[in-house]
Amino acid sequence: MQLFYDTVHEINIRDYTQEQVNAWASKSLDYEVWHARLQVKQPYIAENNGEIVGFAELDPDGHIDCFYCHSKYQRQGIGSTLLKHIENTAKLREIKRLYTEASITAKPFFQNQGFSIVREQQVEIRGVMLKNYVMQKYLFSHIAIT
Repeated sequence: MQLFYDTVHEINIRDYTQEQVNAWASKSLDYEVWHARLQVKQPYIAENNGEIVGFAELDPDGHIDCFYCHSKYQRQGIGSTLLKHIENTAKLREIKRLYTEASITAKPFFQNQGFSIVREQQVEIRGVMLKNYVMQKYLFSHIAIT
């Protein structure tokens, strides 16, 4: 929960206003809500010497919900490693397509990992509008071999 809050306020603030990051990651994050969410989502966790440095969630339909790397560990391969794990897991589960709603900040990362933009969208969080991008990546080729 703290990693989520810190990343939004320290990294995403580069691309969003203070009002937007406050709506996205409120100071009044509810531990009980997060605990219940994590029990359902079962996120993949990246650790460095016992410190959580990233986490990502993969839904059964291929949706990558949360995908965050600690603000002090950006551009060190943590996101790439988490995404590779998600892709391998998805392939084992025969999920054909991964998709996410990437922030302005995360869009270049996902593009570099082979995701394409489906559409730009405006989403409302706690009464504040934020821009993000629906992005997707197909894991299996559409080409039929006969």
